[in-house]
Amino acid sequence: MQSWIMLAAAGLFEIVWAIGLKYAEGFTKPVPTAITVSAMVISMWLLAQAARDLPIGTAYAVWTGIGAVGAAILGIMLFQESANLMRVACIALIVLGIVGLKLSTPS
Repeated sequence: MQSWIMLAAAGLFEIVWAIGLKYAEGFTKPVPTAITVSAMVISMWLLAQAARDLPIGTAYAVWTGIGAVGAAILGIMLFQESANLMRVACIALIVLGIVGLKLSTPS
């Protein structure tokens, strides 16, 4: 179970760095850049730790799924990105995929 917690945390840090890319404006702003790069390092480290016990395909897919869903939702909330029905349905499909991978992978 600890590996799944680390993987979830890695996914949350992936959301931070994905959103940070927008605020760093091409790495031209020092503070957002530092936060973004720090979140990248932490996210990768946590993913690597989780992947010691979880299948890499599952770990990587869940990690990117958490990041994609979080970045898409925050893009809607923070940057007024589209929230049309097709986009929301696709986000929901990613969530279903994450849940399916968790349910089909031994702890």
